[in-house]
Amino acid sequence: MTLRKRITDLLGMGGDRSAGAPQYEALSDGLVITGGHAEAWYVLASSNTDLMDEAARDAELDAADAALARTLAGLDCQLRILWSPLHAADYAAEAAQMFSAGAWQEWADLRVRRLDQLGLPARHLLLGVRLAERSGQTEQAGRRGVQGALGLSSPGVSTRELARLDAQMRRLGRRLESSPWRAQPASVELLAWMISREQHRGTVLPAPSAGGVIKGAQLATLTRGRVLPYSDHLRVIDGTGRVAAWVSVLTMTGFPEEMDVPGGGEWLRILSEINYVPDIDESALAADLDPADLIVPVSPEASVRFRVLPKREALKVVEQARRLAKEQRRSAARQSAEDPGRDVEETEAVMAELTREMRREDLTLVEDHPRLVVTSTTSLEDLRARVDAVITHYGGIGIEVSVGEEEQRELWLETQPGDRLRVPDLGHRRDVTALSGSWWWGGAMVGDDTGPIVGYLTGSTPGVFRTDVTGGSDRGDATTTALIGRSGRGKTTGLELLLLDAAFRGAYALALDFKGDLGGLAHAAARYGLDAHLVQTSHKFAGVADLFHLLGDEGGLDQARGEVPAQLSIAIPDHLRDRGAETPITHATNAVISAGDPATWKVIEHLRGMDDALARETGEALADLAQTALGAPFMGRPTGETPPLRPTPGIWVVQMPGLSLPSADATRREWNPTQRLSVALMHSMLAYGVTTAGRRDLRGLRKVVAVPEVHLMTATREGAAFLGYMARVGRALATSLVLDTQDPESLVKLTGIIEQLTTVFGFQLTSASQQDALAELLGLPPGPHTRALIQSVGLLPDGEIRHGHCIVRDRRFAAATVQFDVPSAELLDLLDTSPKATQLPDHIEHEAARV
Repeated sequence: MTLRKRITDLLGMGGDRSAGAPQYEALSDGLVITGGHAEAWYVLASSNTDLMDEAARDAELDAADAALARTLAGLDCQLRILWSPLHAADYAAEAAQMFSAGAWQEWADLRVRRLDQLGLPARHLLLGVRLAERSGQTEQAGRRGVQGALGLSSPGVSTRELARLDAQMRRLGRRLESSPWRAQPASVELLAWMISREQHRGTVLPAPSAGGVIKGAQLATLTRGRVLPYSDHLRVIDGTGRVAAWVSVLTMTGFPEEMDVPGGGEWLRILSEINYVPDIDESALAADLDPADLIVPVSPEASVRFRVLPKREALKVVEQARRLAKEQRRSAARQSAEDPGRDVEETEAVMAELTREMRREDLTLVEDHPRLVVTSTTSLEDLRARVDAVITHYGGIGIEVSVGEEEQRELWLETQPGDRLRVPDLGHRRDVTALSGSWWWGGAMVGDDTGPIVGYLTGSTPGVFRTDVTGGSDRGDATTTALIGRSGRGKTTGLELLLLDAAFRGAYALALDFKGDLGGLAHAAARYGLDAHLVQTSHKFAGVADLFHLLGDEGGLDQARGEVPAQLSIAIPDHLRDRGAETPITHATNAVISAGDPATWKVIEHLRGMDDALARETGEALADLAQTALGAPFMGRPTGETPPLRPTPGIWVVQMPGLSLPSADATRREWNPTQRLSVALMHSMLAYGVTTAGRRDLRGLRKVVAVPEVHLMTATREGAAFLGYMARVGRALATSLVLDTQDPESLVKLTGIIEQLTTVFGFQLTSASQQDALAELLGLPPGPHTRALIQSVGLLPDGEIRHGHCIVRDRRFAAATVQFDVPSAELLDLLDTSPKATQLPDHIEHEAARV
């Protein structure tokens, strides 16, 4: 170290404080190249630490320590945590690619308005690693005159140099890919956004060249702006000369000796938890405003430059500290007081213990320089309110945070990608766990990357929740979704939202409504222009589930020739079956088919007119049963008021609230008349579901079969077999299965179903056995921690029910808490699952009749 550098460091002037801003020369996927050096940049994935138990957290923390100590040792790194606002209007553009049926524009606009209300930011985690110095280029940079002052370097990066740097970036990336952060090279578009966002000008990002590189004149748009430094903040000036943003850079100057994880030790993860109440004119507030809506997130961003010391260098530093403490202790012992002081003794002991741990574990030291960037686009007073909230929040957990007085320019430049450490005296040297324990990648992340938005994350990191129940087949993945939990927790409303989004995608959605509370689904579908049909077990809907109509479209009546006699044989009393009634039923079925335009009610009339006494008695019995609510849909004579079921896009709700299915171990002789008719009606629906899914002419149609209260079906052999078949063949037949149940214990026994689950929504359950079964389906470790989690989900802090709140396990087996969100009060009323919503409104009846 030169004498000049020693003096400048002593005076607090070291670390290249006066150096110019970075001169960008090129950007490409994973690379930021400046006149002085090149950096590799990676996007880091979030981890669902919110739901991890202690053992899983410890294991992931150890893996993070190992990645820092082995992969990044000796490298200059920069960690950036950025937030971007959710541009709700972008969802309208996505909707045009997703939806095609009904008034989908109105449906998308409804969600856009709700997203604007929620204002959920998105978190971006990026890691930069310095790869190589460009000393030869630095000499050239001094001769570039005005271009260098503008932040634009004219000579391009050679193809050979770019290829060499790209190879280094990808080689390091492969090692970081296996870390808990699952690093991937940052796209050139993301890097351009990261640089240009600091200007707050909203300019269109330049498109990369054919080689995927942004360089030359394209870079000018990223750095064309003015930033004016003041003592405690900076002002970003837009193209019109007005202040576009007020920015303040904070330093984290003091940390407690020990910090708890989970808890205050997660000093980077908790960025999303910092809130404040902005200064708002009270006269502009609505009278019925919820006070909680006034609390908004600060969303401070973080920039941490750090360097992990190689093990040998770190051991040398620790040993020097131990020896110094030892000498101080001995020196004090030779003095008259003979008291070395408790701090000296503790330092010596701690250094000795740290040396032992570093020799046998993936533990080393890290030099880190954390900075927090707070921004306001409202006013300087709002910025200072945000800064106070950040300082207060961290002060509550013992971390000292302060504004970088008189060094805002240096600190702000230090946060920019491609820059350097400028203020080294505001840093810390500690073990790597102090950095990895900040859990910058922790929080919550679940759901699909694209697709309909149905809710939002409720963990420690905000964000929207996307899922598409029809998307499994497109991905070549499983197609079964399950909603599991107690009654009255929002399962049915969540299912309705999923089916509506599917219908807007042009899907045929069939809901087998055993409980009779899905009438609101048809109400909402009709309100937003979808074909809506509500079928009920009553004489009004006689013949809608006639197997001849349901199966006859599949290129012939061969299947109906066998299914109809089987169905009628289930419905007849035992004494007629014992006397051989199945024979005249088969004869009548064949005769009706031969006559043309077959129907089940015609089979019954044919039996009543036969000469055989047994046939006439069977026909009379079936005619009487056809007048019942359960018998009319599958063997009643159509009244002409409602059309039969058919596989056309839209919402089809089949309500069967009086269904009473026998248990799987009950013999047929033990079935009562209601159970016989229930099984016969279910026979129609199952045969229809299987046939519709397998029809070749419908392979290109998205299809969804929803089964609420699925535990009623899993209790029967026929129902369990149907569900297993639909789950296994769903991908090949583009048919999705959506299950709703209160009994996860019975579901986990059905291997054919649980192997095909792609998404699981877990709502509150209270018994230990059911909680353990749900934990298995969610992929969470069974035990007291998970039971307590399932017990508390769906509850507000005061213990009241939080409808629609659940734990979601997505297709990647990630799990996080999610809130289903109904985007308007009108839609919530339409999706009412109470008994008053089971009647079909007139406008739905007319639409059904017209179709």
